[in-house]
Amino acid sequence: MRGTVGEGTNPGGDPDADLDVVIVGAGASGLACAADLLAAGLRVRLLEAEDVVGGRMRTDRIGGFTLDRGFQVFNTSYPQVKRRLDLKALRLRPFTAGMLVHTSDGPRRFTDPSRRRGHGGLLPVEGASARDLTALGLLSARDMLAPTAWLRRRPDATTATALADAGLSAELVESVLRPFLSGVFLEDDLETSARFFHLVWRSMLRGTLCLPAGGIGAIPAQLAARLPNSVLRTGVRVASLTPDGVALAEGGELPVRTVVVATGQGAAAALLPGLDVPRGRTVTTLYHAVTRSPLAEPTLVVDERRRFLNSCVLTEVHPGFADDGRALVSTSVLGSPGPDEVAEVETALGEAYGADVSTWEPVHRVTVRDALPAMPPPLALSRGTRFAPGRYVCGDHRATGSLQGALASGARAAREVLADLGAGTG
Repeated sequence: MRGTVGEGTNPGGDPDADLDVVIVGAGASGLACAADLLAAGLRVRLLEAEDVVGGRMRTDRIGGFTLDRGFQVFNTSYPQVKRRLDLKALRLRPFTAGMLVHTSDGPRRFTDPSRRRGHGGLLPVEGASARDLTALGLLSARDMLAPTAWLRRRPDATTATALADAGLSAELVESVLRPFLSGVFLEDDLETSARFFHLVWRSMLRGTLCLPAGGIGAIPAQLAARLPNSVLRTGVRVASLTPDGVALAEGGELPVRTVVVATGQGAAAALLPGLDVPRGRTVTTLYHAVTRSPLAEPTLVVDERRRFLNSCVLTEVHPGFADDGRALVSTSVLGSPGPDEVAEVETALGEAYGADVSTWEPVHRVTVRDALPAMPPPLALSRGTRFAPGRYVCGDHRATGSLQGALASGARAAREVLADLGAGTG
């Protein structure tokens, strides 16, 4: 990884002298903020406590498998993604534009109505009533075609209220939409802001859900690779902010007048006492290796009874996620399940895939705390980053729980830093 401790642009001198800004945290938000401040000509140091960049967007190699830290998908339609990333270089592998819902009556397919030709002309929701199909089509057309500014300005409510107001039946919501959206929002009460729901729905209709061939970690790695070597330092933990800069856990202090905290919400609250942060959502992802793929398509599977959030055969998305030719199945559940709950999840997987899960080999388990911020209504889609004079904070917890939200918050922090420094130097 580029930017190891000790690199600098001032051979023989102090590489940390005369810094304009220190950014704490090299996740998506911190990387975006650093790029924008550097483009404006500022001297920036980006500090990351882990050995690689990315924060929650990290990929590990374990036992011959490529495993993201929690199941994640990449949406190509986000404006910040289009602005900052070389999509071709990521070698993106798409998911099916739809999902399979496991029900007591068997699998039920839900497809993007604008792309359903790939499924033999199936209706958007198998078995849905004409009324539901019409209501879903109208909701999707409005969200896909309406100006983003209009969607952002609409009165806010819960997603449950928005779906009911759109004329969708309780049967369709409970059997199809709630199971799917529970995995998107990491909550199963549909209490998430309708404003955010409409923007997410729009992005799914307009973009492609996929994964980089190298895993989700390829995204922050690409952003980091564009920074000068002297900017990024990994493996450096910040213990606290001081009146004169930042105190490092390993000892010593980095003097700087302007600090941007771009960590997750828990670490941000610790570094900035008094910072208001939303509740966090916790998710656990279970990875299993299987001799033969239980589903020969790169399609998301959800459970009508919501015993798990979602599951998919990752090697159907990209065979390279496993080195030995076996199938790799990823399954996510809310919270941190105990042994009995995991057994229930595995039973549900056996039913959903029609497979004998006793032969599935557990290869990894990862629990991500604060995987997403809670986003109840009324939701401010973007919050200011100024915390105190010379102190700023950005991240998806200051915007929306998405890659778009994280990148946009980092960009906003850069704009506000530049405005304040410009005003201060007059």
